[in-house]
Parts: sequence; C-alpha cells; structure tokens
Amino acid sequence: MKTIGYNFLVIIFLMLTSCGDQAFYEKNEPIKNRSWAYNEIPQFEVHITDKNIKYDVFVNLRHTTHYGFSNLFVLVHEKGPQLRDTAFRHELKLAELDGRWTGKGAGSLFQNQLLIKENFTFPDTGVYHFAIEQNMRENPLKEISDVGLKIVQK
Repeated sequence: MKTIGYNFLVIIFLMLTSCGDQAFYEKNEPIKNRSWAYNEIPQFEVHITDKNIKYDVFVNLRHTTHYGFSNLFVLVHEKGPQLRDTAFRHELKLAELDGRWTGKGAGSLFQNQLLIKENFTFPDTGVYHFAIEQNMRENPLKEISDVGLKIVQK
C-alpha cells in the first residue's frame, strides 16, 4: 500500500512540473544508481534554426532528500557554430540555511532549475552541444536522480 501512495505522489509531481512554460528543448538524463561520478557527463544536442530568437537556458536537477549538501556545483560545457568551446561553473542552491529543501518536491524527490542564460541569442544556426559535469569534491556524488537541460523560447 505504501508503494501505491509513493507512485501516486511521483505521478502527481511529474504532472505538476510539466505545466508552465513550453520548452523549445528539454531533456533529462537519469543518473545510474543515483550516484553521479565525474566521468559521467550528460550530453545534450540542440538544433537552432533561427539565430534571431531569444532563449532562456536552464539546468534541471532532481535529487532525493538524502542528498548530503545544501548546494551543488556544475560545469556547463558549451560548443557550437561561432561559439568558442567554453565551460562555466554554476552553483545550484538546493536548501535554505535552516535545512528546508528549495525547488518543487514530491515524496523524497526534489526538482530544481537554474537559469544559466537569460535572453540568450545563439550566434548562428546549427547544432549546439551542451554537457553538464558535476563539480563537487565528493565522487561519486550520491542521491542525484537526474540532470537535464531546458531551453525556453522567449
């Protein structure tokens, strides 16, 4: 009976988080065994057909309540037409000082998004590659469920 209740909460959570801004691109990669190692770097390929449109770019992250830190540092690698290969370090705040988790939660799973580019215009049309690498001292990083990229057209 407990499993049915948990599954129901997960379904409701997924339904609620799917509402809102319609994404131009969104993909989430599961982290095997909820254990994110340095050498596991989720890759995302985005095809841009109009270089005049502005976008907001987000990193998606899901973690359990057993995650051992209040934040998470990631390196976001970017490359594409007329874009230098770059890597930027970003911090996701996952908990308040009093220990309350930020983001949206259902059961023992919490989802956070971090805006990494606002009103961004891609320099040219073509395929752009993004990769998200965990940049914490712990390896592997436990209790990370999945990581993703979301791009919303303005």
